[in-house]
Amino acid sequence: MKNERIESTGEREFLEGPKGRAFELGLTLRIMWDFLRGFRRLHFAGPTVTVFGSARFEESHPYYQMARETGRRLASAGFTVMTGGGPGIMEAANRGAKDVGGHSVGANIVLPFEQDPNPYLDLSVDFRYFFVRKVMLIKYSYGFIVLPGGFGTLDEVFETLTLIQTGTISGFPIVVMGADYWKPILSFVEQDMVREGTIGPEDPRFLMTTDSPEQAVEMIRSTLRERFGVALPEPPRPRWFLGET
Repeated sequence: MKNERIESTGEREFLEGPKGRAFELGLTLRIMWDFLRGFRRLHFAGPTVTVFGSARFEESHPYYQMARETGRRLASAGFTVMTGGGPGIMEAANRGAKDVGGHSVGANIVLPFEQDPNPYLDLSVDFRYFFVRKVMLIKYSYGFIVLPGGFGTLDEVFETLTLIQTGTISGFPIVVMGADYWKPILSFVEQDMVREGTIGPEDPRFLMTTDSPEQAVEMIRSTLRERFGVALPEPPRPRWFLGET
């Protein structure tokens, strides 16, 4: 399944080194179309918070319940809840938004085991390329909530941190939930990396930690208010909620 997906997009062949001009031009056009389709579909998403986390947690898991309650509180605060669109933590956050009649969006991609969109999405946009999908998850977000996850979650959060550290995007709040799970990584960032000088002593401030969904949402709201002066009234209903796509 994994190799079939990569071959169908030309991604693996593209990453193997220089190719013919016709191949690279054709793939560039396909990538551009992926971007354009994402821009068009997500333009009316409203003030969005992206929730990152593993696709592998079942409904009975405490992290699933934490993500669901976080989704409820985000939606109640007027945010659109955006995820990677799959099961696990992503499903839980989208489901929480729907529990309270909120807006729920997924940026989905085909993966070996977690490729199906979850059933709690008002809008699901399928992307062919991982890097295009990551741009969309970041581009429309006022803040980020990170729950326990694997390599993909680590990739997403550290990419976001890099963009904030370099000033490529504004220092939007990143809230890390699941303190016990993330403790070794947070310790490495806050102590080892700072001690060795690979990041600045002020850089860990980009990460805030809590296991309280209520506090997580308030951290995002207060950071936006204090750092950017952003007011967050209830957003107008996006066009795609009215049937336009």
